[in-house]
Amino acid sequence: MSAYLQQCLILNHLGYEITASTGRPQESEYLTYLGASEIIDRIELSSPGKPLNKEVWAGVIDTVGSHTLANACASTKYRGAVAACGLAGGMDFPATVAPFILRGITLYGIDSVMAPIELRKEAWERLATELDQTKLETVTTEIQLTDALNISNEILDGKIRGRVVVQI
Repeated sequence: MSAYLQQCLILNHLGYEITASTGRPQESEYLTYLGASEIIDRIELSSPGKPLNKEVWAGVIDTVGSHTLANACASTKYRGAVAACGLAGGMDFPATVAPFILRGITLYGIDSVMAPIELRKEAWERLATELDQTKLETVTTEIQLTDALNISNEILDGKIRGRVVVQI
């Protein structure tokens, strides 16, 4: 959920209205604090859907993939954009071309391997200026390397919110 939380912080800072999806409704207040104006249950997006749904979002950042990505595309408004940057829900893409042909949406992939150093520097500079450092601290937990194995099970069980930084 780390990248997801950072995205909420940045988009909120830039003035966007954010709808957050979570499987942990108890985190709704926390997501609202980070900038979400609406919270939906991830089940709404993670089940098989229709080729086209009601137009809801002008833009989507998807960190899940699979059915969630397919449903996000199906609900994106005319000429909207979807950025796929994760595959926690799977590498498959069970969708049709309908949103691309009928609504002209664009699906962007995130290049974290071949991106030139100039783009990487620009991204890091923007993070340094557009990410609320106070809120970033609330989503960050620092641990020692010796604690990494113990916390990894908690992460896999969905018991950790935010990002974990391992001090070496």
